[in-house]
Amino acid sequence: MATITQRGTAVHTSGELPAVGAAAPDFRLVDVAMKDVTLASFAGKMKILNIVPSLDTAVCATSARMFNAEAGGMRIPRAHDLTLRYCELFDLPLRPFVMGNPKALVHLGGQRMTREEADREPDRLPYHLESHERGRTADELWESSIGELRVMVQDDWDTGWEVIVRDYDQYSLYEFLRFKGWSRGAIEYFTVLNFLEADMHNSLVEILREDLGGAYVDMQEIAGGMDRLPNAFFGQLQDEVRFGANVFALDQDADGVTVHFKTESGRFSLRADYGIVTVPFSVLRTIETLTPFSAGKQRAIRQLNYHASTKVLFQVRHRFWEDEDGIVGGGTVTELPIRRMNYPTPDPSTTRGVLLASYTWGQDALQWGAMDEETRQEEALDDVARIHPRIREEYEGGASHAWYSDRWARGAFALFAPEQQSDLQADIVRPEGRYFFAGEHCSLYHAWIQGALESGIRAARDIHEAPGPGWAEPVTADR
Repeated sequence: MATITQRGTAVHTSGELPAVGAAAPDFRLVDVAMKDVTLASFAGKMKILNIVPSLDTAVCATSARMFNAEAGGMRIPRAHDLTLRYCELFDLPLRPFVMGNPKALVHLGGQRMTREEADREPDRLPYHLESHERGRTADELWESSIGELRVMVQDDWDTGWEVIVRDYDQYSLYEFLRFKGWSRGAIEYFTVLNFLEADMHNSLVEILREDLGGAYVDMQEIAGGMDRLPNAFFGQLQDEVRFGANVFALDQDADGVTVHFKTESGRFSLRADYGIVTVPFSVLRTIETLTPFSAGKQRAIRQLNYHASTKVLFQVRHRFWEDEDGIVGGGTVTELPIRRMNYPTPDPSTTRGVLLASYTWGQDALQWGAMDEETRQEEALDDVARIHPRIREEYEGGASHAWYSDRWARGAFALFAPEQQSDLQADIVRPEGRYFFAGEHCSLYHAWIQGALESGIRAARDIHEAPGPGWAEPVTADR
């Protein structure tokens, strides 16, 4: 037994406190999947034990929050009405997410300048532009090429998008810009400044949908963490949730569906009238369908493009960028391997913060994902130090997540290749007998919470309106 004090009151522990430098004693905890973990579960990994009396107190909650940041979705556009409506229903507080910040940095070709300076003096940037492209910001060049499309969808949203998909679904972003007469230097200029270089060869329509749909306008975040939204759903549905169940096969007949799954204690199956499949197609690819899906669905599952994303996060003692550079939120762009940094929304209760030190997509993300955790942190520190030399003295620890290496995701989000919307979307969303499909990949809001919500509501509505037991849409091999 040891004696400690809490607010001046002596408190006795149930055991002795470990001495500094002693080997950590074994422990048994419960992880997010409600499974027991012990010290041996983390062999070979750095371990930080943050032990507090109660997360219901402000100080303890702040202490725990220091080690948390957004590895997944981190912002909600004002245009995403479903997501915001659920935040309202669950009484989740929102605050502005700073996207563009003129004081954030541009670090290119060894030059360090603010975004405001880069926009005011674009000729300082290291790109070889044609005479008619010089002296214009990257956004001005982009608007000159898509302005008429913006007007078209503003005048008639549905008809405008029918025309865009019909005329432009065949193009990648790169092909479209070349078609519009852009020089290679201008393409590099625009894609680097707008974090799109890794997306150049994906579908143009994906880029247009976000831009014309206001995906980066008046963005919000959930105060206290974006996981408060799924946790709010869990609070309402926890009696229906089964953790630790790994689905390995699906079957169906005229009267219902059977889902086969395994846990640490054995193999089981559940029977239901209908099933909603929400796992990414990248994961569904390895789940056996005992009654085969249609040829069109199988092709969509095989071919749908999944994008890579890797995030590297640093916890720092002081948010020094606020004092040194006046940066409060927003993102810094660079051609260094980290590609992009995002600065956190300030927390007035502490000087600490969690810097999104690297946010990469595509090939960049796969290269970061190929590193082990220690190498990832060290390489990111090297890059950030070239932009913010003070980072090493303020760095306290870090974490990262590579979504292509995540067993349950195998990719960050769906992102169409050229022509995939026209070729695959109908089969992506189409039910297969008594199985319905949902998830961001089953919506045109790829990568966003909005897409998961929209497709989930659609699947629930379709089941509600479907015939009762004894009916099943025939599954044919030719569609």
